[in-house]
Amino acid sequence: MDRIHSNEMHYWRNILTRSAIIVVTVALIVWFMPREEGKQFRYGIDKPWTYGPVIAKFDFPIYKTDEVIKHEQDSLLNTLQPYYKYDETIEKEMIEKFLTDFQNGLPGLPSSYKNLIFSQLHNLYQAGIMNTPDFNRLAKDTTSMVKIITGKQAQSMPVMSFHSTLSAYEQLFQDPRLETQRQALQRCNLNEYIEPNLIYDKERSETERTDVLSGIAIASGMVLTGQKIIDRGDIVNAHTFQVLESFEREMKRRSATASEITSTTIGQIIFVAIMMLLFTLYLSLFRRDYFDKPRSIMMLYSLITIFPIVVSIMVQHNFLSIYILPFAMVPMFIRVFMDSRTAFIAHAIMVLICAAAVKYQYEFIIVQLVAGLVAIYSLRDLSRRAQLFKTAILVTLASAVVFFALQLMQDNVVLSIDTDMYVYFIINGIFLLLAYPLMYLIERTFNFTSNVTLFELSNTNKGLLRDLSEIAPGTFQHAITVGNLAAEIANRIEANSLLVRTGALYHDIGKMTNPVFFTENQAGVNPHDNMPYTESARIVISHVTEGMKMAEKAGLPAIIKNFILTHHGRGMTKYFYIKQQNDHPDEEIDREPFTYPGPNPFTREQAILMMADAVEAASRSLTEYTEENIANLVGRIIDSQVSEGYFRECPITFRDIALAKIVLIDRLKSIYHTRISYPKLKKEETAEPDKNEKE
Repeated sequence: MDRIHSNEMHYWRNILTRSAIIVVTVALIVWFMPREEGKQFRYGIDKPWTYGPVIAKFDFPIYKTDEVIKHEQDSLLNTLQPYYKYDETIEKEMIEKFLTDFQNGLPGLPSSYKNLIFSQLHNLYQAGIMNTPDFNRLAKDTTSMVKIITGKQAQSMPVMSFHSTLSAYEQLFQDPRLETQRQALQRCNLNEYIEPNLIYDKERSETERTDVLSGIAIASGMVLTGQKIIDRGDIVNAHTFQVLESFEREMKRRSATASEITSTTIGQIIFVAIMMLLFTLYLSLFRRDYFDKPRSIMMLYSLITIFPIVVSIMVQHNFLSIYILPFAMVPMFIRVFMDSRTAFIAHAIMVLICAAAVKYQYEFIIVQLVAGLVAIYSLRDLSRRAQLFKTAILVTLASAVVFFALQLMQDNVVLSIDTDMYVYFIINGIFLLLAYPLMYLIERTFNFTSNVTLFELSNTNKGLLRDLSEIAPGTFQHAITVGNLAAEIANRIEANSLLVRTGALYHDIGKMTNPVFFTENQAGVNPHDNMPYTESARIVISHVTEGMKMAEKAGLPAIIKNFILTHHGRGMTKYFYIKQQNDHPDEEIDREPFTYPGPNPFTREQAILMMADAVEAASRSLTEYTEENIANLVGRIIDSQVSEGYFRECPITFRDIALAKIVLIDRLKSIYHTRISYPKLKKEETAEPDKNEKE
């Protein structure tokens, strides 16, 4: 009952985990996707139209450009006559002030000058006086007119018929009689009695300005529903450019309402959710093992999420071309760290989601799917980082050729090849080279190990392997032999031969701590002869824990460290245990001090290493290397491992084990040069076989 309950809990936990992953991924992608119709196409005047035919979905006006509207506005504003009120009270106030201030006459001048100035001021006010800045601005064009409001009447009059406050003061002295007394009159500060009586009527002027500008039409024609705007290969002229701009503008205006934005969001949620659900179902049906590895799930869903977000931002802000983005990087990474089928499925799902953000351009989908396939094919067996450079070149060429083919399938495109797209493909290829440093980043972030890293770790001329060859040369040779045997088995049963070979090279590095306590490093003297069996067992077993310490210090990947832990599993140092049992037949011997810490192998590669390691070590104890002896040895050791349950936790099959036996027998026969047994001569035959015949 407890086991059933546990299985049920595990099942529902998996369901909730997968659901949460889908919800979070969908939420992130949809959050960044464009909500309104932004600029759908990239085009320019006198350049070919590289998209499919554009048909008007609705009636819309052909909007004038801002420059045209501005020109029309300026033309109308130049003819606009501002309104000015004629204020009669200004003249009355200023003249009364003058008469009051000089009621005893002007100092040093005859009384007739007072009346003369009074008359001049009256004439100036009757002609009209403006604020000097306004007058100067309007008088730049000598033909300018203004409308003077007197009572309920408005009359257009030329600006030059009025005075500014400055010119009115000068006009006083145009009378010869006053000119002769100018110096005396200047001491009277007559400019204090000159104020503008033509006051700008802002309200009426602005109303007039608004009425004039509102009369300007913002459109210069109409496009009807179903009308073809442009076809692929056509050259975009000035008129077509304006029609396309108007179409985009109208699309944006129509999608600006809250209801349409809501419907767009709902549609995006449904679409992205379907895509992610399909991908999750693929993993659940065909690669269930990935769900048991959080690092695999994190990498897959992160890679699928990143590019749609970047595409949405670029489309929303009309920033560069999305064709420069290295979409093929996603299948490259998944192929390197996982498998080809998952790489293509993930790439297809990502491209379809991105297509929703780029307005479903079928060229985009086709080009990116082909680029992803080429990337997967070119990385079928990644062993050197230089292969990434080759992949970048192949992806660039494939994208360019496919796009060219799509262009040839359209009309009139041979004469109007879009060279910009090929520049984008080249930039895309350059960005693909970033896969080189990013691969290392992904390895560290998600704890993966690529084949390139495995090749680098297999270099015996540096690091722990170089130390092993110098400190424990016997163990080093043993590791190489075991690695070769294990790799041969892996190739036969279609396991990861590079991984198991690399793991084999490191599985006994812990023996460097006490190399002389292991047979392969001894030269006639065995230190175990004078030691308690429990102590001998402790030292032998410690090569696992010491190896883990060395691996941790050297920063070896977890996948390699697992080979150190599992190559003996939970096996025993039987030699010392049996010796201890024989010396104490009446005691119950505790098995734990003679047992390795484990765990048992949990991958096929770890099981392969356990078999190869045990067989290779035991083979050196044979007294005669005949085919029968080797076959019996291999069968006895591996059958013992199977019967003791060392392989219960790993997905290795009986067929795999049978093939492993065959490989080990064949390889050991080659290593030890087994020969057939020659028949002995009968007593009456005195001749002996030539020694050379045995070689």
